[in-house]
Amino acid sequence: MKAPTSICILRLSAIGDVCHTLAVVQAIQRQYPQAEITWIIGKTEATLMQGIENVHLIPYDKKSGWKGILTLWRQLWHKRFDFLLNLQTAFRASILSLGISAEKKIGFNRDRAREGQWLFTNKKVEMTASPHVLDGQMMFAKAIGVEDLTPRWQLPVSEQDLVYSAQFIDKTRLNVLLAPCSSKREKDWQAENYGEVARVLHCHNIHVIIGGSPSAYEMETADKIQQLAPNCCNVAGKTTLKQLAGLIQQVDLVLSSDSGPAHIATTQHTPVIGLYAIHNPRRTGPYQDQEKIISVYDEAILQSYGKPWQALPWATKAKGKNWMEQINVEQVTQKILETLGITE
Repeated sequence: MKAPTSICILRLSAIGDVCHTLAVVQAIQRQYPQAEITWIIGKTEATLMQGIENVHLIPYDKKSGWKGILTLWRQLWHKRFDFLLNLQTAFRASILSLGISAEKKIGFNRDRAREGQWLFTNKKVEMTASPHVLDGQMMFAKAIGVEDLTPRWQLPVSEQDLVYSAQFIDKTRLNVLLAPCSSKREKDWQAENYGEVARVLHCHNIHVIIGGSPSAYEMETADKIQQLAPNCCNVAGKTTLKQLAGLIQQVDLVLSSDSGPAHIATTQHTPVIGLYAIHNPRRTGPYQDQEKIISVYDEAILQSYGKPWQALPWATKAKGKNWMEQINVEQVTQKILETLGITE
């Protein structure tokens, strides 16, 4: 295949997904170091991905409606790409793709293309036997001739952000970051459980940090955990996404719900224990730490549908809101101590 000179990546959200996309982008760069890469990305997600070498980010605010779509089209009207890789199945992304000129518009195959995405692309990626989202995304790199599909991440974090985050680290002890909140409350473990875990870790002389966004829910959750475990360092609402990445880079372990920080940890090469019940962790779990995941998804699916997950569509979610309660504190504390090499 002739080496492409210009590639447009369309992946707007969410935090975890764009962390996967980063590995795809950097696999493409290893194969085609001279290619000009433009990445259309969500406004919030762009703040995390800023500074990637030789990638032009175009932030798009999904709240901007048609005005934002037209503005983006005007930005790109003079460009013609060799490839448009549409890694987002949302209908909004398909509409955005209409105003992007490219010789080949590549989308997901029919087993994973949703919301009619296949109608907006003229080439489909290969199916993959792996259920993981990242492996599915990596098929886009393969579709344009990339041979080395091994995921690697180089997410730049400035010295300034590292220094800012370092103030929350206790350099005399092991540090564990709790990331208790996700985009859906049904995916979150109870604050009381995190508080109990934090108390146990404190007894082992481990410094516990609570992370979170400035949203009311995340701040309230962090406050509840700190009330239950007063020795914690609560930084919810005190870090940007880059500063959070810097903090994650410096801790020894992350304990996370099914949410963005679990995948930021992967980009920073920090071990992460993910807690899962609603989504299949084989599909959405932290890519490098599958063996550390604590999950009740298989049981939840069997009770929800009367079938094992393998017999159901790829993105099937467990029904109900209380499945996370099936994960117990002892399981989690044991996994943390084991991962940190601490014997009781």
